[in-house]
Amino acid sequence: MKRIYDFGRAPATRNYTVRDLRDLKGSGTTLTMSNPANAAELEVCVEAGIDLLVVWAEQLEECRRIAPSHFMGIGSTWKEFGTADEILAHAVDLMGRGGDMYYTLRSYEVIEKLANEGIPVQSHIGLIPTFSHHAGGLRAYGRTAAEAMEIWQTIRRLEDAGCFAVEVECIAEEFLTAVNDKTSLVTFSLGSGRGGDAVFSFVADVCGEASEEARPPKHAHAFGDVGRLHEQIHRERVAAMSEFHDETRAGAFPFDSCNTSMLEGEHEKFLELLDAAT
Repeated sequence: MKRIYDFGRAPATRNYTVRDLRDLKGSGTTLTMSNPANAAELEVCVEAGIDLLVVWAEQLEECRRIAPSHFMGIGSTWKEFGTADEILAHAVDLMGRGGDMYYTLRSYEVIEKLANEGIPVQSHIGLIPTFSHHAGGLRAYGRTAAEAMEIWQTIRRLEDAGCFAVEVECIAEEFLTAVNDKTSLVTFSLGSGRGGDAVFSFVADVCGEASEEARPPKHAHAFGDVGRLHEQIHRERVAAMSEFHDETRAGAFPFDSCNTSMLEGEHEKFLELLDAAT
């Protein structure tokens, strides 16, 4: 655990620093990364030993309370802000409140603006759901040499803009294996094989909570079957609520064991007093 000052100038500790992640490139150590959506999922990630976390802005305070020492990425969606100055202000605010890395899908110019202020910036390559219109829908990337070279050029432009890290989503495994040691970017592989510096997967996918109707992608491997437990809990809740409804309608509930009775002899006294008062 490293002693640091966070970007808000508060004394803190971190399991990994920006320098640590850069130094791990080529070391043979592959980290784990996930995105807890709530406090319960965050506690699971911490107890399971997940290395790196990605959270949303509204979670940050609670996440820092539960996981004060975890490296934590944070950021904004493509549509959240209109101007570079707004994005910069948002990044400065979140980093000052405990963020370790800021994610943005915006332009190279925005990335450069943030990086020039000392903010570790994360970008995204390959399948970017927000930009799936441009690709004609959701698909894999880098399966041809020509497209792989286009992605490599994007990586070089991100480097030139001062980018620190990049999510590599649904790109051919051979591509990431070939380029990872040739780029300074810290790479987070999502559906792009084992060649990255960290492997990223969603909590719901790992735990087996995604429904078949949601058509989970190929890389969404379930290590658990929490969805089955959710279904069981749902059935148990329906059964319990149905019985409550039926017993109440039948005049049986609340049961005698659930009720409170007056002290011995007090009921008769109360009835006499009530009769006199009415």
